[in-house]
Amino acid sequence: MNKNILVIEDEPDIRKNLEYNLGREGFIVSSVASLYDAEQKLQNNNDFSLLLLDLMLPDGSGLDLCKKIKGNPETESIPIIILTAKDDEVDRVVGFELGADDYVTKPFSVRELILRVKAILKRGVKKSDVVEVERQFGDLKIDVDSHEVHVDSSLIELTALEFRLLRELVDKRGRVQSRDSLLSEVWGYSSDVTTRTVDTHIKRLREKLGSMGKYVQTIRGVGYKFSRTPD
Repeated sequence: MNKNILVIEDEPDIRKNLEYNLGREGFIVSSVASLYDAEQKLQNNNDFSLLLLDLMLPDGSGLDLCKKIKGNPETESIPIIILTAKDDEVDRVVGFELGADDYVTKPFSVRELILRVKAILKRGVKKSDVVEVERQFGDLKIDVDSHEVHVDSSLIELTALEFRLLRELVDKRGRVQSRDSLLSEVWGYSSDVTTRTVDTHIKRLREKLGSMGKYVQTIRGVGYKFSRTPD
């Protein structure tokens, strides 16, 4: 089944370029140039498979729309890739905190962007062959079925990507994983499109885990690992 993609971008050349190239890949593409038009589209159609969202729009910030989409139960599961000319780490972190799945800085390679789109969509349809319920590691409890994480009985609010990253680290605890490996397993990217995304998410994940964050260890020059056993 063809995937529906909504492009929210006010620059006509970029919008037309994305419409053309995504269309060539078999996607059904709709596009708008403002937050208002994007909200109208989403009100009439919640079946979009993915959003490409510019941050700097004529009637406001794309971050506001990202927050609204991820805060609405009817649209929160729609993946969002943020497109922006801004390369500020604060904006990147805020975008991820609000639930964005990826962050691409302009000017960007359309080929790379399409690879990221395909990786996110492919990741969304993966199914596990094993019915999973819960993982326990000291004071850390991961409920796979409900996508909830608790530390010392307190609920920890994680984005979907942070949840997948934590699961990957805990499932392979004691084993060092490179950034390329994590990009491949969690994000679905090959190493030729490596970004600083992993480091940003590891930093935020440690902060959110509080007392359990120390078990996410940096192995200098190699990557990251989750401790094999709690203290």
